[in-house]
Amino acid sequence: MATRAKALRLAAVLITCVLTASCGVFGGSSDGGTADVERNILRIGVLPVVDVAPLRIALTDKLFEKAGLQVNLVTQPNEAEAIKQLDTTLDITWATHVSLFRAVAEGTELQLQGEAYQAGPNSMALVTAATSSYDDPGKNAAPRIAVNSETDIGALTTRAVLDTAAVEKQRIKFTSMPFADMENALTSGTVDAAFMIEPFITKAQRKIGAKILTDTARGPTLDFPMSGYASSKKFAEQNPKTLKVFRDVLREAQQRAQANKLGVQDSLTSYADVDQPTAALVSVGTFPLSLNPIRLQRVADMMDTEDVLSGRLDVQQLLPPGTTS
Repeated sequence: MATRAKALRLAAVLITCVLTASCGVFGGSSDGGTADVERNILRIGVLPVVDVAPLRIALTDKLFEKAGLQVNLVTQPNEAEAIKQLDTTLDITWATHVSLFRAVAEGTELQLQGEAYQAGPNSMALVTAATSSYDDPGKNAAPRIAVNSETDIGALTTRAVLDTAAVEKQRIKFTSMPFADMENALTSGTVDAAFMIEPFITKAQRKIGAKILTDTARGPTLDFPMSGYASSKKFAEQNPKTLKVFRDVLREAQQRAQANKLGVQDSLTSYADVDQPTAALVSVGTFPLSLNPIRLQRVADMMDTEDVLSGRLDVQQLLPPGTTS
């Protein structure tokens, strides 16, 4: 009898252990166990810009890992290519809101998963060469401006800002090129100014003595929503729990970045090809903590006004179900 009782007690202990382990495996846990999600690996497209610093911070602080997700950041050549890679090599991508909204207008079905970045002082600007006499936005009636794309945020905000300086929009001559090529274009005189974002602005200032002609986050573009994250609508419909976890972690990472701008600058040295002295001078904007349809509609409406879109885009329709203003 004693032997039988001992065996029963041992069996009870084993059953308890199995049930406890099962709870950790299938129900998730508060201490970083496997999350209750459709999939636990996410491939996210990024570019080497300040906007994505919170994702780097989240990886360093193991925020995704604690939430049960394995996140792989995949550097992309440009935003247009990244958007094309959704549902093939990428699950989510970073891009400017302008690029995302243009893609939607052209027929790509997307769902926004988070706001990445909002412009602050000199976080995006028109810059000139050190020896340039172009020192006032209204001084050149037909400026040659380098932009990363004639249909992206650079051209959009440049038109808006130069319009306030009485420069006729149709007289602006845009030349598309990668941000990395703009320094040479400025020093060679190929362009009169270049639209840059950080850390490219600070790199150009330190390397070629570039000067800021005008902040392009002013007047009609003050505090302009610059970029965000999106997945395909198909992926979103198939993986709502996974993306909810992503948005929760992103919010925490954005909070950490917003509270520690020095940490953001330090993180740039790990992925943006800048040294510590340069990183310490980079202007840092705002990292929004939520998807705000009113804020984002401002971008879509400006795109409509500037004829970047053929009609008004309702941003609310791009947000995850249940997201409201």
